[in-house]
Amino acid sequence: MSAHLSWLEAGVIGAMQGVTELFPVSSLGHSVLIPAWIGGSWAHDLNVSAPESPYLAFIVGLHVATAVALIVYFWRDWLRIIGGLVTSIVHREVRTKDQRLAWLLVLATIPVGIVGLLGEHWFRTTLAKPLPTAVFLTINGLILFGAEQLRRRDRTVDSHYVDERISGPQSDARLASLGVAPATLIGSLQIFALAPGISRSGITMVGGLVRGLSREDAARFAFLLATPIIGAAAVLKLPELAGSAGNGVRGQALVGALGAAFSAYLSVRFLMRYFETRTLTPFAIYCFCAGLACTIYFVT
Repeated sequence: MSAHLSWLEAGVIGAMQGVTELFPVSSLGHSVLIPAWIGGSWAHDLNVSAPESPYLAFIVGLHVATAVALIVYFWRDWLRIIGGLVTSIVHREVRTKDQRLAWLLVLATIPVGIVGLLGEHWFRTTLAKPLPTAVFLTINGLILFGAEQLRRRDRTVDSHYVDERISGPQSDARLASLGVAPATLIGSLQIFALAPGISRSGITMVGGLVRGLSREDAARFAFLLATPIIGAAAVLKLPELAGSAGNGVRGQALVGALGAAFSAYLSVRFLMRYFETRTLTPFAIYCFCAGLACTIYFVT
């Protein structure tokens, strides 16, 4: 590839990554659609479906930054969860809420981890193109809207959680009460997010809402689930950024990563408060309208 990412491209995509990875609107979908919509050098330089694209190495750096931002925000929770996992292994027991939540996160992560290892290349090179991505983004909007409609029919869940805050220990205790099968199923829904346009946080929130979690607990579980997945995927791909694929983009990756980390931290702070009282509907409308507009644009 003769041209590499410009500093402007790095800054814009980096800041966008931190927001769209956590907002239920699909970061990969926006990484495909925005360059394609702008066209020109953006479409040429920022082509994630190209087998040897330096853009992919660049995105790895952004994922590392996003995972770091999530860890920083939830650091107290991760200390409890990791401590619970360690004591569970040492004492061969699953007794406390932290031990139970730790194992639920492990089990819920395994399915998408396996599918990601085996199928990530196919998903990226086959589906990460403008038109399929636009269609998936439209579908993502319909999924979010459908979940909210189902939610409105079940008033008992919202009334049950109305006086409960999302603060760590209380929320973790509620999440730990999930069964193994429901937690694994919610985590497995992340497989659909391998398709660009389907939001990882959105699809897991939908799974939590359908299972009966409050919006804030569903969001919390989605972000806790996302942290090891994003982090592990980034670590596995880091050699690409350090290798020849990263030539010419490492500086831009650093700039983009700083933007991604900052915007991701602000995003998770905002969303944890937002979902205490508000719904997925605005994101559903955005995804449907943006996806439909992009579909029409790329078809015509």
